Amino acid sequence: MSADRQFDLILFGATGFTGGLTAQYLARHAPIGARWALAGRSRSKLEGVRERLAAENPALAALPLLEVDAADADALQKLAQSTRVVVTTVGPYIRYGEPLVAACAAAGTHYADLTGEPEFVDLMWLRYQQTALASGARLVHCCGFDSIPHDLGVYFTVQRLPADVPLKVEGYVKVSAEFSGGTYHSAINAFSRLRETAKLHRERLRLEARPAGRRIGSTPLRIRHDAQLKTWLVPFPSIDPDIVRRSAAVLDRYGPDFRYGHFIQVRKLSTVIGLLGGIGTLVSLAQFAPTRRWLLAKKNPGDGPTPQRREKSWFRVRFVGEGGGQRVVTEVSGGDPGYSETSKMLAESALSLAFDDLPPRAGQLTPAAAMGDHLLARLRGAGIRFDEVKEI
Repeated sequence: MSADRQFDLILFGATGFTGGLTAQYLARHAPIGARWALAGRSRSKLEGVRERLAAENPALAALPLLEVDAADADALQKLAQSTRVVVTTVGPYIRYGEPLVAACAAAGTHYADLTGEPEFVDLMWLRYQQTALASGARLVHCCGFDSIPHDLGVYFTVQRLPADVPLKVEGYVKVSAEFSGGTYHSAINAFSRLRETAKLHRERLRLEARPAGRRIGSTPLRIRHDAQLKTWLVPFPSIDPDIVRRSAAVLDRYGPDFRYGHFIQVRKLSTVIGLLGGIGTLVSLAQFAPTRRWLLAKKNPGDGPTPQRREKSWFRVRFVGEGGGQRVVTEVSGGDPGYSETSKMLAESALSLAFDDLPPRAGQLTPAAAMGDHLLARLRGAGIRFDEVKEI
């Protein structure tokens, strides 16, 4: 990538709730001399974000602002050509994300986002993987709570197990938080497009090369009670296990036969039944346009919890890894997953893509495969805990 680009980093979607938090984090933690800018479709709203940043740091009063619409392919092409890294919070990504991915893949510009939408990730691989490989662009999706704690948590766990042996890891997720209106809208839209998602996933599986001489799969996925955790474990059909297994496919350190299972922790059986019923109801209602509009109207995409609610929020993911006769238990934990920690994860991913000496890989990559130890060190330095813990 050319070193003489105008910017090191552009934050696209800086006027949204999570975008504003990401801008604030970059304002506090970007290295001295970093050349970065804010982008979005409303100049006046961008000016408001810049004013808030300048109130903390007067030097940011001259922070460049770029007025660009997510649907303007020509403007996005110019944006991508002007910078080394673009990071975006503009979702739902299946509706708004593709033109920016296309621009970055063509320009050889590194890209990071917050999507947890499997359909979008698979579609971008199918359409832009070869372009990004040719240009040298790293396209890194899922750089928030989907899926960094899980992807980097398994990466951290695997490093504490023997090499070159079959490995099995399971992750158990526990969260106390209010998630964003944007996340809610993405989920409802994803529920309405399950057939399209499944079709794209099958097409990717058909075309994507398997790692030579290695096997990647899942542990048994069934609802069960864990006596040590004192909770029910419910298989969690998020994008996270796919991301973990894609990291394993790229990184030989995961061994010749790697298995991963992903679960949420639920204390009571009645809660398990209610959770399954509630998800089933949402999936059913999302299939029809009138009921889908009714669901989407219940939450504004830009809505977010109060600072007081975010202060009380937390997450913890416990990992149990086994291989070569050894067993290790690790934990990734932090504060508010949907906003404070997600904006931190996204910003640190962008800074890593812009400034760290990363492995020479390109194309669509997971956070662990793209940034690995560099991102792990950044996240630990930023206060997200990665710990090896005593047996449960």
